[in-house]
Amino acid sequence: MWSLRLDPVTARAARPSGSADALVALGATDMAVIDGLIRARMQSDVEVIPALAEHLIAAGGKRLRPLVAVAAARLVGADGDAHQKLAAAVEFIHTATLLHDDIVDGSRTRRGKAAAHLIWGSAQSVLVGDFLFTRAFDLMVDAGSMPALRLLANASAVIAEGEVLQLTRAHDLNLPQEVYIQIIAAKTAALFSAAAESGALASGGTPEQVEAMRVYGENLGLAFQLSDDALDYGGTSDALGKDAGDDFREGKATLPLLLAVQRTRGREEAFWARTVGKREQTDDDFRRARELVIGTGALGSTLDLAGAYADTAKVALNRFEDGPWKTALLELADFAVSRSS
Repeated sequence: MWSLRLDPVTARAARPSGSADALVALGATDMAVIDGLIRARMQSDVEVIPALAEHLIAAGGKRLRPLVAVAAARLVGADGDAHQKLAAAVEFIHTATLLHDDIVDGSRTRRGKAAAHLIWGSAQSVLVGDFLFTRAFDLMVDAGSMPALRLLANASAVIAEGEVLQLTRAHDLNLPQEVYIQIIAAKTAALFSAAAESGALASGGTPEQVEAMRVYGENLGLAFQLSDDALDYGGTSDALGKDAGDDFREGKATLPLLLAVQRTRGREEAFWARTVGKREQTDDDFRRARELVIGTGALGSTLDLAGAYADTAKVALNRFEDGPWKTALLELADFAVSRSS
């Protein structure tokens, strides 16, 4: 049976409304430097490389992963620029994985713009993604922290493992919850965790502080991915940065879908087998799937679990003294869930 960690009604009623605005404002100076590093390192004499990279990078987004690395560094009293180089490396890793993911998933949009592979083709998108990975490792070496380099290198491998695992179980309507969590822990939470941990590690944090940031980043990443999965059925394309319903159309076995499948067992097997298992869909099928996901409470249950992970992330920050950076990270954990509520 699927198990959830919070009572649905109580959890949603108690959930504060968060924002990333404070973190964005606090990190503005660091991010200006990081943006400069990113644009300098994505240059190449092969014209398609900077053009394709710019297409995705210029599409916007709050760049939360590098911001988390900056916040972790500032929380432990960063001195120097190592955390800025690592944050830029984190953004390159993230951008590379987006390029690869969109090809694997067949996504049509990314951050409100046409997916890069639809403009330049899959082959060039894959290779530019590989180029961005090399830029990330250059920046890690320049940061001068071997432990942080090892950490981010391992995270890159874990992300790839998560993507392969997801691909092998993509349309499995009987996917166990623990395997689903294993997938999103690898493909999403690993980079949030590595960003937070490496920022503290390279900036002189104590072992206890570094571990606290690892726990914060991991649980924040889980909350964000669960929230994204919920948004696919309950949100808008603007909130998602891609088309609402893409996960359903691609037959992805995400938690809202898996819970809805379980809760409609005996009534809707033929519908799920056709639309998800075989991906034989009509224009009206997403509307029906959305009704089932919401009507069975699967959407709310997914958000409750996201809230539980966000709360765990916030508890990890008890290791640090109160201040603007800590407050901003607390608000970010709430934002991870409230953006979908």
